[in-house]
Amino acid sequence: MTPSPIVRFSPSPTGMFHVGGARTALFNWLFARQHGGTFLLRVEDTDQARNRPEWIEGIYEALRWLGLDWDGDPIFQSVNAPRHRDAAAKLHADGRAYYCGCTPEEVQGRNAAGGVKTPGYDGHCRELGLEPGPGRALRFRTPDHGVLRRTDVIRGTAEIELSTIEDFVVLRGNGSPTFILANAFDDLDQGITHVIRGEEHLPNVPKALLLWEAMGGATPPVWAHVPNIVNDKRQKLSKRRDKVALEMYRDEGVLAEAMRNYLGTLGWAPPGDQEIVPVEVMVETFRLEDVTSSPAAFDQKKLLAFNGHHLRALPRDEFVDRALAWYRRTVVEPMAEVIQERGATLAETLSMTDFFLHEAPPMDLTSWDKAMGKPPAPAILATALEVYADCQWTVANLHEVTEELASRFELSLGKAQAPIRVAVSGRTVGPPLFESLVVLGRERTLSRLRRAQARLEKG
Repeated sequence: MTPSPIVRFSPSPTGMFHVGGARTALFNWLFARQHGGTFLLRVEDTDQARNRPEWIEGIYEALRWLGLDWDGDPIFQSVNAPRHRDAAAKLHADGRAYYCGCTPEEVQGRNAAGGVKTPGYDGHCRELGLEPGPGRALRFRTPDHGVLRRTDVIRGTAEIELSTIEDFVVLRGNGSPTFILANAFDDLDQGITHVIRGEEHLPNVPKALLLWEAMGGATPPVWAHVPNIVNDKRQKLSKRRDKVALEMYRDEGVLAEAMRNYLGTLGWAPPGDQEIVPVEVMVETFRLEDVTSSPAAFDQKKLLAFNGHHLRALPRDEFVDRALAWYRRTVVEPMAEVIQERGATLAETLSMTDFFLHEAPPMDLTSWDKAMGKPPAPAILATALEVYADCQWTVANLHEVTEELASRFELSLGKAQAPIRVAVSGRTVGPPLFESLVVLGRERTLSRLRRAQARLEKG
């Protein structure tokens, strides 16, 4: 009897929820639900410098919105850090790893002196018998000879010469485990049977297989590396360039069932001619072996077509309820306090918040000319894009960093924020700026600033 599969979705809480991550989560969930298996949520939170609690909560919210329920409690990779270090110590004790005191500059220098075309670690410390010490990394001792067979449901089989794999780091010089060690250990520890993830991780498979065997694993997982998602120019989706945050589509009124249905067609499609299908059909018909290896294009127009279909399929009462719930959750509730203080009628609720409802704000030309017509408006937009990119997204912090921006240009806060206000709302007056930015969210704010910047450049 074949055991039920165990899969995992392993996001890092370092930013908004990427549509590519959502597609990976969906494929894992479909596979698990079809086979009566287990779908684990493993939060890979070892990057303490970039992790934030709001990003973790964003993962939960995004998965719940899509209807991708996970089994058991979320697993946090950081909890396993002591066991990762113990596993590394055992690799060292078993002679499968050794300590290395080389700096990156020293390795690069030796490569350059030896005319090495493909830089990589040269095994300099392999036989020195170094003990643990400050700045000394622990490297896995890759066999010098032999062939490793990598089999992937989507990518096929490849034979890799072990001599082409450098002795890779499993513990950094500060004693922290690397991604490849933590990832392989957790997969083994949690009994993962199928690893379904993005193709950018494909080069890690040989190292994972070596670690799996060295740590006492029996049959390794079945690998399936899904294709990258690209934009209309066939470039891999980038949060700096493209609209990639799932939250943005949700807040713009895309239905969860439409997004789930559309994501399911990125690299796979239900059999037959009908792409728009209920989730029950997706669960029944999904096959890993039918996923293509070619990049999948994210077409926003097609997504909206899917959304329109699902929207029209709603019973009238449900449509009204969901439309009102969306407006209440997205605009009215977050802005209730400031709108209530400024409005005289309920009708003004809409006039003060209509800029939240569009991808680009309706632009008042008089406001544009007043705020953008002279320097330093372009420089202010460029600086705002820089400081807003990674600051804490709260009213207090946005106020603080914008005050610092104003001081750079020797302007009052009011004058410095005028170009920002017009870029994001289309006018010079309205609800308080920083409360509005928090409701808009980082990605939508940055998108509007870039749009205004491009408009200025065109003249």
